Amino acid sequence: MRVATSIVADTLQASAEQARAAEAAGYDALLTQENRHEPFLPLAAATLVTERVELGTAVAICFPRSPMVVANAAWDLHVSSGGRFVLGLGSQVKGHNERRFSVPWSAPAPRMKEYVRALDAIFRCWEHGEPLDFHGSHYRFDLMPPNFRPGASGHGTVPVTIAAVGPAMLRVAGEVCDGVRLHPFCTRRYLENVVIPELEAGFARGGRARERFEVSGGGFLVTGPDAETVARRREWVRVRVAFYGSTRTYFPVWEQHGLEDLGAKLHRLSVQGRWEDMPREVPDDVLDLFVAAAPWDGLAAAVEARFGGLSDAVSESLPEGEPPGLPPDLIRDLQRLPRRFRGHRTPG
Repeated sequence: MRVATSIVADTLQASAEQARAAEAAGYDALLTQENRHEPFLPLAAATLVTERVELGTAVAICFPRSPMVVANAAWDLHVSSGGRFVLGLGSQVKGHNERRFSVPWSAPAPRMKEYVRALDAIFRCWEHGEPLDFHGSHYRFDLMPPNFRPGASGHGTVPVTIAAVGPAMLRVAGEVCDGVRLHPFCTRRYLENVVIPELEAGFARGGRARERFEVSGGGFLVTGPDAETVARRREWVRVRVAFYGSTRTYFPVWEQHGLEDLGAKLHRLSVQGRWEDMPREVPDDVLDLFVAAAPWDGLAAAVEARFGGLSDAVSESLPEGEPPGLPPDLIRDLQRLPRRFRGHRTPG
């Protein structure tokens, strides 16, 4: 199994330091998120101080950005890293698109499918010299003068993964993408009953092979050197589960366990602004559905039981401000767990 970690630093200097340390520890991938900071710049800093570790956005919010703007940033990171960059995209929800980014909203799954296909057309133009001639419902790209076209990377086109929760977006991921980044508000039953079948439907539609497609995440990984640390971090996850579980978008996960009433109660509390009361509504047995939790010496067994046979990559779930800290020997133990993913396809 592949093991990823995140850059959580507030400055590019600190991002570079964390990237150097993560590579030295043996992590497979180094990821950024689009929360308080722009997701591409920390990876630019990481390209200067790393040689092996994969670099990726997990995720960059795509609809506020033109595919051409994203393609330029992705291409520069792809080239500068020697082909180690993987582009991870997410749609975000309607409220954030309209009120935080001030962009129009439309059905996200069809638009994401078109977005990824537009990126593929741009990347193939740049890498293979194919004419740029993409026309869709949302995007049109058919102008690429020579002085605006970057040179071929020599590493193939950029792999593209997307964040997905619901069936429609999961099918899009399987049909047109190179991987899926699953939300941590996910249980093994939801993975087995919804995620994998919908991905397989997408594979069949797009003619893609599971071995060339990476399934990342799908739950929280909680660990530390001792039981006290694990218990403290579990409480942080309990807050996250309560928060995500109050969002109607994620109610299908509750439905897999007959917990619709809990989701409705959490939603009512969120509408009332009773955020501090919400974690108390998530009992231990419900929290256990979402986590692989164990001290370092028991983590590999917990990860195999929670994610084994379904996910190809995991990353530690940490409260904000806490740096990643899996010991190198533990990372190697996790990497020995089997996975189906064998690497992204080499585009023709």
